Amino acid sequence: PGKLHPLTLVQNQIEDIFTTMGFEIADGPDVETEFYNFDAINMPDDHPARDMQDTFWISREEGRKKGTGTVLRTQTSGVQVRYMKEHKPPLRIIVPGRVFRSEATDPSHEHTFHQFEALVAGPDISVSNFLHIAETFFTQFFGEKMKVRLRPSYFPFVEPGFEFDISCTNCGGDGCSTCSRTGWIEVGGAGMVHQNVFEAAGYKKGKYQGFAWGFGLERLAMMKYKINDIRLFHSGDVRFTEQF
Repeated sequence: PGKLHPLTLVQNQIEDIFTTMGFEIADGPDVETEFYNFDAINMPDDHPARDMQDTFWISREEGRKKGTGTVLRTQTSGVQVRYMKEHKPPLRIIVPGRVFRSEATDPSHEHTFHQFEALVAGPDISVSNFLHIAETFFTQFFGEKMKVRLRPSYFPFVEPGFEFDISCTNCGGDGCSTCSRTGWIEVGGAGMVHQNVFEAAGYKKGKYQGFAWGFGLERLAMMKYKINDIRLFHSGDVRFTEQF
C-alpha cells in the first residue's frame, strides 16, 4: 500500500495544530518578485542574501528599477506582505512553502527545502504572546511539555529579533550529546514585525504590532523521526519513505 511522505505527515500535523489555534493558511508563488522577496521585508540593498551566490535569480538586469527582478523565493516572508495588503488586523496566518537557496548540499543543508512561517498582528501583540503560542505548538507537536528560549539576534524584517531554542527532544533538557550538553536545540528565528514591513503592506506605522517566526519543515521532521541526513527527504528512495 502507498504511504504519505514524512514531510507530508509533518506538514499535515503542523497545519492541524495551528488551525485549531485560529490560524488561517496562506500561500504564495515559488517564483517571487524581488520586491516581495527582499524590498518589502526590509532587506537592505547590500544584504548578502541578494547576491547571485546565495539566491537563484531568474531575471536581474542592471539599471532596471529597484524591485523588478524575479527570483526563486529564498523564504516565505513575502507571502506575509501579500496577505497583509489584502487583509487588516487582527490576523493570524501560517505560511507553509517550498524555498530555494543557492548553496552546497550536505547532511544538514539542501538547495530546496520547506519553510513554515507564522504571523500574528493586531493592536496589542507582544513577545509574551509569541512565547505562549510557540510553547503550545511544540508541546502538541512533540507530545511532551516543551520550553522555548529566546536569544537576541538580527533579522532585517523584525525588531527586536530572536533565535529560539526548544528543550532538547532527546534528553528533555537534561543535557546530552545531541544538544552539546546544553539542554537546548536551535530551531528557528523570530521577532516583532518591523514597522517598515507593516508600512510596505499599507499599514500606518505604529498602529499595529505583531510577531513573525519561522522554522524548517525538514528540521522538525528530522528531530521528530531521528533522521540524520536532510538529503534523504528528496532522494526518492522507497526504503526511506516506506518506514513512515
